[in-house]
Amino acid sequence: MTYLKYAVLGGALTLAATVTSLHQAHAEQCEQESFEEAKYVVCTLEPGKADLRLFWKNADDAPYRTFSSLAEAVRAEGRTLAFAVNAGMYRTDFSPMGLYVENARELQRANTTKAESSTGQVPNFYKKPNGVFFLGEASAGILPTDEFLKRRPKVRFATQSGPMLVIANKLNPIFIVGSTDRTLRSGVGTCERGAVRFAVSEGGVNFHDFARLFRDHLNCPDALFLDGGHGVGLYNPAMGRNDRSWHGGYGPVFGLVE
Repeated sequence: MTYLKYAVLGGALTLAATVTSLHQAHAEQCEQESFEEAKYVVCTLEPGKADLRLFWKNADDAPYRTFSSLAEAVRAEGRTLAFAVNAGMYRTDFSPMGLYVENARELQRANTTKAESSTGQVPNFYKKPNGVFFLGEASAGILPTDEFLKRRPKVRFATQSGPMLVIANKLNPIFIVGSTDRTLRSGVGTCERGAVRFAVSEGGVNFHDFARLFRDHLNCPDALFLDGGHGVGLYNPAMGRNDRSWHGGYGPVFGLVE
């Protein structure tokens, strides 16, 4: 009886330790970090281990628009939405601005339009080069759009946005040091040891500083801007975040399913 008692107690302690470690691992997916006096939420995932997906439309062929509606759909499948972030810029009907691939199906073609502006204010999506974030079977990548279209890698998920923040460990040369164009920004990087890191600023930052966050602090040789201003959004129940878009909803969304 004594042996049985200690065996049961040991098993319970092992189970408790396992549950605790799982909760700790879950909590550490997204953390608050600072870089050069700016604050960010940084979420780190491993594509080969994490079920990261892209979502756009529900079973009724309508955009999810809110993180809550996506979380409900995932819950109906017996799973949990642990994390989500806007996956790039979108039109007024919540459709992707450019290439969008979901479950290996190309639902929106790449956008190679060159925007012209008489005022010199080119929309962010069209600032060169823009790029494509993609997920293969076990790894992720980011390439400038032209390069992606030349290579045409086999992907399960892909989304086009812009501009590129970091390209082969170099900052996009269009960025201006000390620019006063400061706003909320979100982006994604492919980083050391194959990790994918999402970053959402807690305050206004310019493109140059945001790009340096990925290259110099998060160790990401390639990074892509996702959205800015009122379009920035984060869903992370562990941090009490369930943001709503001031544009009436989001278009494509990255979601981590557990």
